[in-house]
Amino acid sequence: MGNTKKSLIVLLTLALGGCATGPAWQAPALPEAYGAGPLLDRTVVTDAAGGAAQRFMAGKDIPAQWWSLFKSDGLDRLIRIALAQNPTLMAAQATLREAQENYNALAGSEYYPDVSAGVSSKRLKSSPAAAGMPAGTKGTVFDLHNASVNVAYTFDIFGGGRRELEALKAQVEYQRFQLEASYLSLTANVVTTVVREASLREQLAALGDIVVSQEKHLGMLDKQMALGGVSRTEVLAQRAQLEQTRATLPPVEKELAMVRHQLMVLMGRFPADEAGTAPFELSSMTLPEEIPIALPSSLVAQRPDIRAAEALLKAASARVGVATANLYPQITLSGSYGSQAGRASDLFNANSMVWNIGAGVVQPIFNGGRLRAQRRASLAAFDAASAQFRQVVLVSYANVADALRALEADARSLKAQADAEAAARDSLEMIQKQLDVGAVNYVLLLNAERQYQQARISLIQARAARLADTAALFQALGGGWWNRPPEKSKE
Repeated sequence: MGNTKKSLIVLLTLALGGCATGPAWQAPALPEAYGAGPLLDRTVVTDAAGGAAQRFMAGKDIPAQWWSLFKSDGLDRLIRIALAQNPTLMAAQATLREAQENYNALAGSEYYPDVSAGVSSKRLKSSPAAAGMPAGTKGTVFDLHNASVNVAYTFDIFGGGRRELEALKAQVEYQRFQLEASYLSLTANVVTTVVREASLREQLAALGDIVVSQEKHLGMLDKQMALGGVSRTEVLAQRAQLEQTRATLPPVEKELAMVRHQLMVLMGRFPADEAGTAPFELSSMTLPEEIPIALPSSLVAQRPDIRAAEALLKAASARVGVATANLYPQITLSGSYGSQAGRASDLFNANSMVWNIGAGVVQPIFNGGRLRAQRRASLAAFDAASAQFRQVVLVSYANVADALRALEADARSLKAQADAEAAARDSLEMIQKQLDVGAVNYVLLLNAERQYQQARISLIQARAARLADTAALFQALGGGWWNRPPEKSKE
């Protein structure tokens, strides 16, 4: 009995002081700049709609509802609907709950023994041969009633259980950041889709104005041809120009319809359900003039996809520990206490009490190399997760650098397009006046109309690009989810 007590003390000491096996994860060193060149303090200013300068505020935090910086009540309303009804976001929320409950299932049992109670009744017939009786001896028929409590505990000496718990916890973190990534992607997609819709609507309006103007010119030419003032060739040229402009309308109308359908899907609605979603215009959104830029060192803590990749790396590290622990002995302690009797009324009598206690050690000796191969596989999975984490970080830095350069280029592009549109408009007005007095050839008017049409559409697209790329920058920086108050858990 003394040796048994000493053995139990040794086992408990090993269990409490056991080491967790497997590689420890460490965050890599990261650069302190997004791109190779210096970042400008602000973009250029343009004397046109949406032409305000944007200032880059390094180190300033991003608000949780970053889309509110566009100051559009209609946009805020659409995002609230999308966050409440989008199926992809709902699926991510449910997956997080699943991962949390899987973790709870193991966490609730890892550090405690398994305890079970059982009651059974059997009617048995014994075999004489099992008792060493000679052939021909009649077997005995009897009842056996049993009631017992059983306890079993496996000592986690080499940390396999703890590392498995770490892996499940990392899976919870992964699903949590997958949910944040879905949240960020959804809000950014709503913003860019709304911007795209507004851009297409303004392009259609611009094309409509050009069609009206060209129809007016065609009517004037028809009258002049009837009076012999212009040739039929000039009339046909104007008609061809008008039909070419009309031909540009259906593709834009089709794209606008598809963008509206996409917006409905983002909001968790069918395409026909457009209630409460009034058409958007670019003028209904304000270009954010102060852009908070997180420090590069903070990006790894803010981008949900980086945090998700980090969680997968932690899980892979923990699984190496599990595979390593499987190579070593598994020590268990078990026992039971109960009553066993031939009659139910005799259960729990002093003479019917039974108990047992025991300890066991299982050491893998030969399994065809399966356990060592599994450990090598887990090490390879850790290397893969490490490489994937680095890839996500590289792409994240590139996303921010791309968005910053895009905003600089968008501001210059808007200025150039505004100048081009003004010049094309002035040229068209001058040629129209000269044509009225017969000072220029009608071909010049056709060219001027074509140039003005292209310049006006390009200006609308340049305005939309500034809004969309601003949203892309907020998405690349992580979207400010860390400033959102935690949601109450749902039972």
